[in-house]
Amino acid sequence: MPETKRFPSATLLRAVLSLAAFNLLLGIVLFLSAGDIRWVAGWVFLAVFTVLTGPSIAYLWRVNPDIFVARSKIHEGTKAWDKVILSLLVIAFFAIFPLAALDAARFHWSTCPLWVMVVGYLMMTVGYLGSIWVYATNKFAEPSVRIQTERRQTVVTNGPYKIVRHPLYMWSFFFVLGLPLALGSYWATIPGLIMTIILVVRTALEDRTLQAELQGYKEYAKRVRYRLIPGIW
Repeated sequence: MPETKRFPSATLLRAVLSLAAFNLLLGIVLFLSAGDIRWVAGWVFLAVFTVLTGPSIAYLWRVNPDIFVARSKIHEGTKAWDKVILSLLVIAFFAIFPLAALDAARFHWSTCPLWVMVVGYLMMTVGYLGSIWVYATNKFAEPSVRIQTERRQTVVTNGPYKIVRHPLYMWSFFFVLGLPLALGSYWATIPGLIMTIILVVRTALEDRTLQAELQGYKEYAKRVRYRLIPGIW
């Protein structure tokens, strides 16, 4: 029996506490970097992020609770090359927030007009909700690349997987490029762009792994031609 079925309340509680801890850490990083607890854009960002994440946890718990266990840690069997890629992604992701605060609130290296920040929030929201669609569809969507033989991993072909073979990365582009704009910083798009480049590399390596090691994936790849960007690649 899956762990989420045996200990549902404990698993949900861990997810809620993780969200609270992440928001607290995010707030500390943002306002320490900004040097001003009154930074309005920082508070607006935290509020929007909480509004997105809170209901998403409740929704995923209802439709696909297995995803909480799947994404709770880096599991044994993760490819060695992906451990390196994950480290680079984490560094680039967390670099967005202090850089955005230093730029937009403290030193004002660049100035984003309100409409650009609104576009950033729209991109962030689209990317986040798209990612939730993926998590709701695919119980095998772990944070690292491996073949989940102990979970009897199968090829997921419905929902967003009808569009591209790696929809989580496609939606991530919107999210990581929208984050710095929502915070009002052009400079913070640099680590976001670095993340997109790393994700393209990861997509290629993961797709090669799946084609070589996951039964049925080659046939799926023939039906869904594009890895990441519909009509392009």
